[in-house]
Amino acid sequence: MPSTPEQQTATDDVVLVEDTDGVRTITLNRPAAYNSLNIELKNRLVETLRETAADDDVRAVVLTGAGKAFCAGQDLKEHVGLLLDKDPAPLSTVEEHYNPIATSIAEMPKPIIAAVNGPAAGAGAAFAYAADVRVVASSANFLMAFANVGLGPDSGASWTLQRLIGYGRALELMMLPRKVQAEEALRIGLVSEVVNDGEALTRAQELAAKLATGPTVAYQKIKRTLSAATSSSLREALAAEQVAQNELGATSDHQEAVDAFVNKRTPKFTGS
Repeated sequence: MPSTPEQQTATDDVVLVEDTDGVRTITLNRPAAYNSLNIELKNRLVETLRETAADDDVRAVVLTGAGKAFCAGQDLKEHVGLLLDKDPAPLSTVEEHYNPIATSIAEMPKPIIAAVNGPAAGAGAAFAYAADVRVVASSANFLMAFANVGLGPDSGASWTLQRLIGYGRALELMMLPRKVQAEEALRIGLVSEVVNDGEALTRAQELAAKLATGPTVAYQKIKRTLSAATSSSLREALAAEQVAQNELGATSDHQEAVDAFVNKRTPKFTGS
């Protein structure tokens, strides 16, 4: 990625946004708290993801954390304080924050890569699971710690984790929480790639830059058909593929790809 971004803005101290050549990097920015999720961060992340999904200039997304951690999950200090104050916020955060965040990541209409630069726990780990690709630093780890505090999974982890590693392993990691180190995560299919510490963001941005020059409209259809197929019969999946192919066959990107192939040149996709 170029060292000088086209645009860099701090949407808030707790969420940073950087745009470079069609790639948007979203950084959770509470490094002193291991990017744990307080109300302020959750609100800004929901807004940022929705804005990103609607921005046609953004063709690929990277989600990462500042400092030593990707995201430690719920800010338990804030959580306990609100409970003691009889504040209803902790009881509504799943509906107001975690569900919209997980949905926005999983249904992002463009590729989204999690650059897991350090530990990812609870909802933070679930956000990484919801991404399309996970690039992980060698010292990073994942922890499904919900049972340790007497809770069940949220942020879509019950749906995403078992699709990545299978029902049995997912159940084990939720009922008997332990840290899954990067190399094990790679071995069991939880992550896409393990890189040296300090290189996860750079590698994720490289992949995102490649995806940003690709047929993003096709990527969107690929994501949707794969997601639908997880709960479909073969015939339903075939029908969905047929609809998608018919729609994609009429796109400018497909025509461009065919013309480029015939004329032995590199296609220039526009996402239309």
